[in-house]
Amino acid sequence: MQKGMRLNDGHITYLALLAKKDGTRRGSLSKKSSDNTKWHSKWFALLQNMLFYFENDSSSRPSGLYLLEGCVCDRAPSPKPAARGMAGRALDLICYYFTVTFNHDNQKALELRTEDVKDCDEWVAAITQASYRNLATEHETLMQKYLHLLQIVETEKTVAKQLRQQIEDGEIEIERLKSEVTRFVPPSEDDTEIKKIKKVQSFLRGWICRRKWKTIIQDYIRSPHAESMRKRNQVVFSMLEAEAEYVQQLHILVNNFLRPLRMAASSKKPPITHDDVSSIFLNSETIMFLHQIFYQGLKARIASWPTLVLADLFDILLPMLNIYQEFVRNHQYSLQILAHCKQNRDFDKLLKQYEAKPDCEERTLETFLTYPMFQIPRYILTLHELLAHTPHEHVERNSLDYAKSKLEELSRIMHDEVSETENIRKNLAIERMIVEGCEVLLDTSQTFVRQGSLIQVPMSEKGKITRGRLGSLSLKKEGERQCFLFSKHLIICTRGSGGKLHITKNGVVSLIDCTLMEEPEGTDDESKGERSGQDTEHLDFKVMVEPKDVQPYTVILVASSRQEKSAWTSDISQCIDNIRCNGLMMNAFEENSKSDAILYCDDVDIRFSKMMNSCKVLQIRYASVERLLERLTDLRFLSIDFLNTFLHSYRVFTSADVVLDKLITIYKKPISAIPARSLELFFASSQNNKLLYGEPPTSPRASRKFSSPPPLSITKTSSPNRRRKLSLNIPIITGGKALDLAALSCSPNGYASMHSTMSPFSKTTLDINKLYVSKFSLFSFNNGMVVSSCRELDNNRSALSAASAFAIATAGANEGTPTKEKNGDKEFVIRRAATNRVLNVLRHWVSKHSQDFELNTELKMRVIGFLEEVMHDPELLTQERKAAANIIRTLTQEDPGDNQVTLEEITQMDCKTEPFESHSALEIAEQLTLLDHLVFKVIPYEEFFGQGWMKNDKNERTPYIMKTTKHFNDTSNRIATEILQWDDVNMRVAVIEKWVAVADICRCLHNYNAVLEITSSLNRSSIFRLKKTWLKVSKQTKTVIDKLQKLVSSEGRFKNLREALKNCDPPCVPYLGMYLTDLAFIEEGTPNYTEDNLVNFSKMRMISHIIREIRQFQQTAYKIDYQPKVAKYLLDSSTVLDEESLYEASLRIEPKTSS
Repeated sequence: MQKGMRLNDGHITYLALLAKKDGTRRGSLSKKSSDNTKWHSKWFALLQNMLFYFENDSSSRPSGLYLLEGCVCDRAPSPKPAARGMAGRALDLICYYFTVTFNHDNQKALELRTEDVKDCDEWVAAITQASYRNLATEHETLMQKYLHLLQIVETEKTVAKQLRQQIEDGEIEIERLKSEVTRFVPPSEDDTEIKKIKKVQSFLRGWICRRKWKTIIQDYIRSPHAESMRKRNQVVFSMLEAEAEYVQQLHILVNNFLRPLRMAASSKKPPITHDDVSSIFLNSETIMFLHQIFYQGLKARIASWPTLVLADLFDILLPMLNIYQEFVRNHQYSLQILAHCKQNRDFDKLLKQYEAKPDCEERTLETFLTYPMFQIPRYILTLHELLAHTPHEHVERNSLDYAKSKLEELSRIMHDEVSETENIRKNLAIERMIVEGCEVLLDTSQTFVRQGSLIQVPMSEKGKITRGRLGSLSLKKEGERQCFLFSKHLIICTRGSGGKLHITKNGVVSLIDCTLMEEPEGTDDESKGERSGQDTEHLDFKVMVEPKDVQPYTVILVASSRQEKSAWTSDISQCIDNIRCNGLMMNAFEENSKSDAILYCDDVDIRFSKMMNSCKVLQIRYASVERLLERLTDLRFLSIDFLNTFLHSYRVFTSADVVLDKLITIYKKPISAIPARSLELFFASSQNNKLLYGEPPTSPRASRKFSSPPPLSITKTSSPNRRRKLSLNIPIITGGKALDLAALSCSPNGYASMHSTMSPFSKTTLDINKLYVSKFSLFSFNNGMVVSSCRELDNNRSALSAASAFAIATAGANEGTPTKEKNGDKEFVIRRAATNRVLNVLRHWVSKHSQDFELNTELKMRVIGFLEEVMHDPELLTQERKAAANIIRTLTQEDPGDNQVTLEEITQMDCKTEPFESHSALEIAEQLTLLDHLVFKVIPYEEFFGQGWMKNDKNERTPYIMKTTKHFNDTSNRIATEILQWDDVNMRVAVIEKWVAVADICRCLHNYNAVLEITSSLNRSSIFRLKKTWLKVSKQTKTVIDKLQKLVSSEGRFKNLREALKNCDPPCVPYLGMYLTDLAFIEEGTPNYTEDNLVNFSKMRMISHIIREIRQFQQTAYKIDYQPKVAKYLLDSSTVLDEESLYEASLRIEPKTSS
């Protein structure tokens, strides 16, 4: 023992056994004897600060005990071998020594040794920790500080005492001097009067000074400078809140996703590799640390308010923002890796568990990975507002200007990356909504086109449309489907509880297997008797699907209006054409397209991004107007996303006349639709024969029906006994080679069909001499088919190439030599593709952007004249002539629309206005929804470009957006006026609860604009301050208000509202301000043109995506009956008070109480 003392032997034994069983460290060590001559092997056990040793590991009683508190344990050098014999010298080679030195007087150091260096180090560490040496050192340090502070306090007390003594001595001296002065001043008779006068003068001087100072302060408070400083401070406070929210988002990303996935990657069966984790999250952890430091600096600046100096903070932040460049450059790759990993079911299940945590608030991992991409634009907007309220002579002005310019440089890169990855994020978000999952959406080359609600009509046993129930309400409820169109697939889902989606049977439709019929043909009886009502006539269309391994089936969908049907059929048709027609042209140009640098190499007038579009061609980032028009008319490809973006945004950089002139030129000179270099490669290629007369596929399934124009058929009418029907099927490109049509064989009934048999293929090209043509006639109309003469084919013909079959089937009148026929194939394919391209673009333009022609009569007449000229072309195919006629019909006929009443008609109606209490909450909610949608749906998308709503001439540039804003404010004022017009508190409570009920019904009707109108009105200062009124509002109503306010809160860029919009089916009225905020983010710091005067097409693409979402909600109308009295009440502004009058009314019914 260390000291002689009396100990409880039983207690010591118990502790020894406890140490032996559960000790921190146990093992055998050699202990040096007391005479320093021998080493004895003992069994040691460490428990807390007690070190027991036993004779061996089986001993039940300890041989001794050491108290380790305050001791020092260190490694000791091995003894010199000279002091011992050869045996000891050999032993030294495998032993490691350490000593335990105690701080007690006369306490001998404990010397121990072990045979393993690792064991030695672990014992030293364990004993050092058990000694509590660190605590003792810290205690000693604190005691020294405490004694030092005591000395300071004593010193300060002494000094204070001396100062008090000096003050007392000074006061005594002053009194003495006063008494001496009074002895030398003679007494005055007017002393009392003078004192009174001086007192009055002093009072007046003080009053005048206070009044003058008050005037100065009030003038400053009302001055522009003070107002600017208040706004500047408010910007800084908002920046602090936004930074706190951003740091919290990064914290969730790192702690809820990154670190748990790292641990999962280290498990025995890892669902993800460490490399994939690093690729997905990149340097997000470093970004989090950076912004934690920046946030702490911001809080320190706020602590020194009202002096807010921020320039030095941005000076520190700017050099470190380079870490964002790595995140930005690899953001697209990150989302692609995430999509790939989600194909692993174990990873997908684990990820959903992480996303279900309360901290995530139902946000997905993709959402958190995107937050850093929006932070730089947020800083730019903040600096823009700061500079707007910072005087030019301010000390921070230059530093803030420099910070803004640097951030804008980084923002330009980030805007492009956000645009390029938006499609991946959209696909992943939709895939998350589908309960069963959808693997086709994990293909990152899928491009989202549109979504919306359609009614799916069931098929009868005979395969005909059961139109009898088409107009019934039950069918609309049963058959309502949420449809998502992508560049390669059509996804059809039902909406379940909680907004989740379920894929229907045959709900994943591959567009490569589809044929679209826009005007389904039925029997005469059907068309006359089974259509139920005018509202459903001509609103349905068919998608006929012929999969490889499944029985063919037909999907029949019904739109809510002609406009919506036209938009759906136009997009579906374009997507199918992308796959088929573009595939045909790309195949024909495949050999030279690889060497065609203009497709993927940057040039002085074009820049590409890393992202592929739906045609597997790099997306354009910047380009000149000429290159954009060239890409629009390039026959080799036309992606649906490029076409939509171009037609949405072309007014920014060109005019409609220029676009139309380009289309006319392409039609008249098809060769100009292919760049010169590509054309040279095409016609000079030695592989041309292989391209045009290529090897056929090995499977008959490789040849699929042509989509959007109906399949071309040729029949002979002159001889009924020898009638043949040639069905032209445009080949699908697989394996990089053109697919030949199957050899034609005659069936017993006299028909030749390519589907009946498949002849052996050979590499021999078509011998035109073996093709005998009898009598022929020019094309004529016959139920959508081309009527021509029959062509007899030689039985020795083994295979017919796609281009040759195309030429033979469509240009029978062109008799000539075989050489001329073969040479004409190339030009013929180009001519047909050019016509198809021009008609496709015009069809899209006319059907989805009709306002261009409604507002420009000259443009409309030019298009009609051009199409009439096209229709008189003798070489025009029947389907092409039919397509041109349909476009003319669309331009000339008046669109019946949705037969919904307009806002102007409602305003002009003369009916008596009834008071608020005479209408039910349901009636008000329905009519408010109807009015909000009428105002919202007429906003032309041209107003969303250029931030016109923020300019001085906003009423002229964006009149419809300003009308929407005015309608929002008028409705909000109407609600506040209705509440404040009642003097009785119980009536005010009843009105508030009724408006809250209206808001909740509007939520169920998906009218989120009205929800925000009502909640913002209740949050106005004139309503919010009514404490007596709010005390009587029921707890249930307050709960509903909290739920609605959380739904439409602007927190996290309206994250809850965006989630609700994502999960709801149209019709819907979103809050327009949310989209205007998104557009402001895109517009700020991102010009329309680069320094090289190239169009910023990435910016146009981002704006187009937002406009596409807005138009989706504009196109679907509400089926709500118009009620004149309720609508007139909501629009009546004669009794509505303005903001100032509302506050005066609020003060009148509940005056301010002095606190």
